[in-house]
Amino acid sequence: MQIQDLPYPDPGVPDARSGPRFLWWLGRNQLGGQLKSLAWGLLHFLSVCGLPFCVGFAVQAVVDRSGARLAQTGGLLLLCGLGIALGDAMLHRTAVTNWITAAARVQQLLARRTALLGSALTRRVAAGEVVAVSTGDVEKIGWFVEAVSRFSAAALTVVAVCVGLLVYQPALGVIVAVGVPVLALAVLPLLPRATRRADTQREKAGRATELASDTVAGLRVLRGIGGEELFLDRYRRASQEVRTAAVRSARMWSVISALQVLMPGLLMIAVVWRGVQLAHEGRIAVGELVTVYSAVMLLTYPLQHFQEIAMAYSFSRPSARRAARVLSLERATDSRGSREATVPTGDLYDPTTGLLVPAGLFTAVVCGDPDAAGMLAERLGGHPAEEGTSVLLDGIPLDELPLHSARTAVLVQDKDPVLLSGSLRELLDVPASGAVGAEAALAAAQCGDVLDALTQGSPAADDPMDARITERGRSLSGGQRQRLALARSLITDPQVLVLDEPTSAVDSHTEARIAEGLRALRADRTTVVFTSSPLVLDRADRVVLVHEGRVAAVGPHRELVRDDPRYRAVVTRETDEESAARDGAPTADAPADDGLTERVLAELEEIEETA
Repeated sequence: MQIQDLPYPDPGVPDARSGPRFLWWLGRNQLGGQLKSLAWGLLHFLSVCGLPFCVGFAVQAVVDRSGARLAQTGGLLLLCGLGIALGDAMLHRTAVTNWITAAARVQQLLARRTALLGSALTRRVAAGEVVAVSTGDVEKIGWFVEAVSRFSAAALTVVAVCVGLLVYQPALGVIVAVGVPVLALAVLPLLPRATRRADTQREKAGRATELASDTVAGLRVLRGIGGEELFLDRYRRASQEVRTAAVRSARMWSVISALQVLMPGLLMIAVVWRGVQLAHEGRIAVGELVTVYSAVMLLTYPLQHFQEIAMAYSFSRPSARRAARVLSLERATDSRGSREATVPTGDLYDPTTGLLVPAGLFTAVVCGDPDAAGMLAERLGGHPAEEGTSVLLDGIPLDELPLHSARTAVLVQDKDPVLLSGSLRELLDVPASGAVGAEAALAAAQCGDVLDALTQGSPAADDPMDARITERGRSLSGGQRQRLALARSLITDPQVLVLDEPTSAVDSHTEARIAEGLRALRADRTTVVFTSSPLVLDRADRVVLVHEGRVAAVGPHRELVRDDPRYRAVVTRETDEESAARDGAPTADAPADDGLTERVLAELEEIEETA
């Protein structure tokens, strides 16, 4: 795989059982690139380590006054120079390719898993951790994957040089052959501590990232309540903890780096001391001493990769563990899409609550608990909190449908939908049936004033679809963001559209017009709206009250307001005293008949006439 061939047609199925297993899986899937990098690395390192032998031969040729051997040595030096240049250039090229392709594979896997889990992802993994995995962790994983081939080339080169010195000059080669493994293994006792400190730094950095993400997401609310300084102090403390952990980790790595300098120096002193003794005794030639000395000096270059692979693994291991954790997440009862890839049509049924949504009708659901409403909406979208609680569409569990079919069949719009930055045209460019155009969807969602706000003072005044939307739509009000998100959902035109409080941030007159537009545009389509707004409830074909986790009442809105006190308490915010008075038991604080239902119905009629 080359960089120009990215993205992968299929990034594969990762082994996400643990961080090391995931790293091993990545390495195996890039075997071709690893072997290329290994080959070029061997050429480069062996050419570098061949220089001492050439220098030794040249010195001995001068001592022996042999011009022919000196000329041959010059040719060998030229070959080594060409090998160094070519090997270094190609090693860098293949290493960068391995890094980028590994990172791209991980990013594609994360994107695919995010698409599979949808909104369930951030409920099971902190948002800051998701950000850390998809940014910094991806780079660290790619670093380790590409460093493996360079380390392998360096290790093979070290072995080759040690064997060569044993053959070339056994008396000094033995010292090198014994000393080099000691150099490579000297830092091993320090690696567990360095790894633990690196893990601590990563954990603290992840928490700081999560805190920053949450602060930025809630900045408008924080400004409204004056909580900026509180969260800023929290981030300062988290940032200082990250700094302290990073300094402690850097200290340990500095000790390891110092050992990597000290130990080769001690080996070089031992080789020179013994070599001078042997030369004084006449047992080795001057050229041989120069060769062994130069070889030990240049061995420090490939030995540096031993430290790098230790650092790369220490930093990538927690990153791989976090990535494996995200990639191992599954839908609660995912059966791998055992059903055929067809989109069923029919009634939607939730066994947990007993909620039945007839096909082709506009059904409104009232829950006294907003959290329970949110969980029910997620369950209707195919994200059950527990196994065995999947909803049925036309009698088929959603979890047994292929993901594409399930998402074509049912679409859930969250209570707080996210608007991505870009043009309005890009925002509305979503997978759709083609039956609902952008103009019809924007009109049904009452987005006229939103278009005016987007085009005001913008160069896109001629075509509102080219108007720019800032990140998460922060330049728009809450109601404007809600309406744009609603228009985006309407364009998709799914078999079943589930909306969680889609009009909670708009005024009553706009809400009434949205309810009418939604009913008209979604005619003969199944629509479920979680709301407690009388304006929306009054336009629904049927209203369902979910009380304490079960369906408690079903009927038209006006009948339920009149006959069901639990429904009336949620929709009209009726107090216990008012309910008791309505049922014929007046209290000291409430009259026997305050006309609450009549007032609510009168207000509905007044708003309808105005709208």
